[in-house]
Amino acid sequence: MDTQEILEGVRTGRLSVEEAEAMLRRQPFEDLGYAKLDTHRKLRSGFPEVIFCSGKADAHLLQIFGRLLKEEGEVLGTRASREQYEMVRAEYPQVEYDEISRILKVEKPGKERKGKIAVCTAGTADIPVAEEAAQTAEYFGNYVARIYDVGVAGIHRLLANTKELQEANCVVAVAGMEGALASVVGGLVDKPVIAVPTSVGYGASMHGLSALLTMINSCANGIAVVNIDNGYGAGYLASQINRMGS
Repeated sequence: MDTQEILEGVRTGRLSVEEAEAMLRRQPFEDLGYAKLDTHRKLRSGFPEVIFCSGKADAHLLQIFGRLLKEEGEVLGTRASREQYEMVRAEYPQVEYDEISRILKVEKPGKERKGKIAVCTAGTADIPVAEEAAQTAEYFGNYVARIYDVGVAGIHRLLANTKELQEANCVVAVAGMEGALASVVGGLVDKPVIAVPTSVGYGASMHGLSALLTMINSCANGIAVVNIDNGYGAGYLASQINRMGS
């Protein structure tokens, strides 16, 4: 619950002054022993803490998931396995899981999605990373337009979507192989482009390093590059940009 929600709760009588004071006085993190949950992150940055599920012990993931759900009324986890989903679902049956993006979440119903972020991919093999970006952005309250399989090998497919790209407050360009999509998109729009290199490609692509280097060395202006396969980071950054333009 953020400061505005607490104050609104006092105004409407849902919270007493004492309850609101207790919430505001709370330590800015909750120490679970093995983890320190940043319960004030939304107050500082506008977005709550998200769980990186991969590699977490089952008991730790379950407790962190439950504490954040209680704190925020919703929770997002990235890089979750099917087994982790089944484990969490046994305790929280309302949880949703997407096999493609590997996102695990409980989301508040009826959430308004503002502005516009365009997420595009070079090929269909890039969709898992793109979906991580798109669903992260949607969770944070943004409208997302998906423009998939528009790589430079058939550039007419991308050009057919120029209008939608130009209407967005920012564009996330997801590509493996040589990663040229971001440069082309950067030459078509007057808004920021977030380039996401993926590990898709043959041997000399070096698990995404080739695309990363291409994107970093782009001659197009206005391109920012996140790490290889970092759809979540791209979705978060796009949310910050879109929030400023909405």
